[in-house]
Amino acid sequence: KFDAIIIPGGFSYGDYLRTGAIARFSPIMESIIQEAKAGKPIFGICNGFQILIESGLLPGALIINHAVRFLSQDVTLEVATTDSIYTRSLKKGNRLTMPIAHKQGNYIADEDTLKMLVDEDRVAFRYTKGKDGNPNGSKERIAGIINKKRNVLGMMPHPERASEAVLGSEDGLKIFKSMMGFA
Repeated sequence: KFDAIIIPGGFSYGDYLRTGAIARFSPIMESIIQEAKAGKPIFGICNGFQILIESGLLPGALIINHAVRFLSQDVTLEVATTDSIYTRSLKKGNRLTMPIAHKQGNYIADEDTLKMLVDEDRVAFRYTKGKDGNPNGSKERIAGIINKKRNVLGMMPHPERASEAVLGSEDGLKIFKSMMGFA
């Protein structure tokens, strides 16, 4: 009876194996996979993104950052598509500032998967170009992707931590506002 499901960040099960690998087997994930297949909006943030990949709802993998260290900093993203629940009220190329906090946020995939994501307009957000633009080394500067049905989004940056001016940015709120009214 929920309008959407959000899987938050937060180092599930201590991330001792691979990030999200153990959480993927949580009993609730069977229901989340069913809801995703039925078209319900599913949004995975940071560790939630990692869990969505481990559960097969999104392609690719998230590995240790290229600098092999935990990163906690603000990043600037570019909206790469407006063809999703999460970005429909934004404009392609809009820049959003929000924090990251991860050690395993380096998005990778084989060349065929990367080509598919680009060709099908499934890259939702990219880190900006430049020296500090892609802090974790993600392929194609990918910060967030959507599934083929366009109802599942996974992203490493934390929009919930950029949803009020007192937090330093309200840019994350734009993603949540875009989701509103979908149902």
